[in-house]
Amino acid sequence: MLQLKPLKPFAHGGNRLCFVHPEFLLRCIKVRRPEFSLRDLRKKKNFPKRFWPLSWLDESISEYELMQRIDRHVGDKAYQVLPRCYGFEDTDMGPGLVSELIRNENGEICYSVMQYVWELGYTPELRQAVEAFTALWPTLDIPVREILLHNVVVQCDEQYVKRLVVIDGLGESGVIPWWWLPHSVRVNRSQRRVHNFVQRIDVLLEERKSGKIDNPFWVLKHKGVE
Repeated sequence: MLQLKPLKPFAHGGNRLCFVHPEFLLRCIKVRRPEFSLRDLRKKKNFPKRFWPLSWLDESISEYELMQRIDRHVGDKAYQVLPRCYGFEDTDMGPGLVSELIRNENGEICYSVMQYVWELGYTPELRQAVEAFTALWPTLDIPVREILLHNVVVQCDEQYVKRLVVIDGLGESGVIPWWWLPHSVRVNRSQRRVHNFVQRIDVLLEERKSGKIDNPFWVLKHKGVE
């Protein structure tokens, strides 16, 4: 069993904590935040989700199942923009979902687009990577609810931005499963997602002028090299 309680998470979402895997530096492990139980989460849901089995509300199970479907439907080309998923391991904080940890060439955990832009601005290197990402994404046929700036990381080498990687937010909120939709519909939705993504960068640049962070949840807690 992996011991995570003595470790400091490098990031957290609304319901999960993210740790560097204790045995593999190029993997991360996501576990539920102890203060947010699935039962508490279910109580906050509206009908009919309030009566769903707890397992249906578990983000890690949903993410794992979706990554398996992406692997079957899209294949290796998906990992140009997604981290690989390695399944579950037992931890002292419950089941942990293990995924590829995207690091820079210098070994540090990558900034999200949110943190990169906030600290460094919209550099020409990032702009070029965003253009490549937004051109590629609609061709890959990957379902995503929205492409949020804190859910995309910027992988860099010594001088340049290499690529953008989506680390969370995958899935489709519609009733009809993604791959049951006509191909043209899927492409149009993907194009809207990347259009909204670019608009979010523009909004962030305006907010950056104020120099004030309302909720710095997206700031890395550590760089993963300590």
